[in-house]
Amino acid sequence: MNNYEYIIASLPVLGKDAGSVDADALVQSVRNQCSDSDNALIDKLLDGFDAEKLDAAFYEEALKSRNHFLREYLLFDLQVRNTKAEYLNSVLGRPLDQDVIPLGEEFDDKPRVMEILQDTDILKRERALDELMWEKADSLTELDLFDIDIILAFIAKIKIADRWSKLDEETGRELFRRLVNEIRNTR
Repeated sequence: MNNYEYIIASLPVLGKDAGSVDADALVQSVRNQCSDSDNALIDKLLDGFDAEKLDAAFYEEALKSRNHFLREYLLFDLQVRNTKAEYLNSVLGRPLDQDVIPLGEEFDDKPRVMEILQDTDILKRERALDELMWEKADSLTELDLFDIDIILAFIAKIKIADRWSKLDEETGRELFRRLVNEIRNTR
């Protein structure tokens, strides 16, 4: 196992109908080619897309991960979520730290997230936040070629694209096309 070059090269080429691709089946196909230890990392990443699992214990465990991508991506996710909670708290007149999981770390992108949150168009705001997460996945794998981090970034992006495919078919297709082009450029 751990033949990352083969796994990455075997990712399907998505065409115009990318919105109709079954993201779960695609992720499962990748998982079938990964080792148990890689699948444990994939499990943790996928848990990060399950709102019911996102509590302090989840993030505490994730931030101790030995995998760089997983640790940094989920840290960023928590920082974005904390900023969203702080923003909502300020709008609702609640204590700013309510529903915030404390980190004790400075969040460099906080002003950018706060600016995004001030947009009154909900879809535009959600898209901008997902774009921020997409950019983070890219920045964490800039120097990687064929390793588990590339696969984790692919899965994070396909989950984002799948979300948009369900919300807005055209945006979903656009994100799938972008993901395919990125994968093609790594071959």
